[in-house]
Amino acid sequence: MGIEYDQDKFDELLRLTRETNKMLHAQRRSAFIGGIFKVVMWGAFVIIPLWLYMQYVAPMMQQMLETYQQLQGTNAAAQAQFSGFQDALQRFQSLYGGGQQ
Repeated sequence: MGIEYDQDKFDELLRLTRETNKMLHAQRRSAFIGGIFKVVMWGAFVIIPLWLYMQYVAPMMQQMLETYQQLQGTNAAAQAQFSGFQDALQRFQSLYGGGQQ
């Protein structure tokens, strides 16, 4: 009354086990490659915009800032000249009949 072994059943079980092992290895490899791909993609999403900013936007922003500072300097110089002009005008009016009507 012992257990009867059927060679065909064992061969089928061995084949299924090997096939399952191959599928699990393929899934593990795919998961690893997918993880690397995700890291590379997220790195690209972070690094590419920073690189574009440093290459294109930052120099333009620097140039705009320098232009703005030049405009402020020119504005201050124009205000100083206008203030001097107003003072000269007031002196002229006081000397040549600004008080006469």
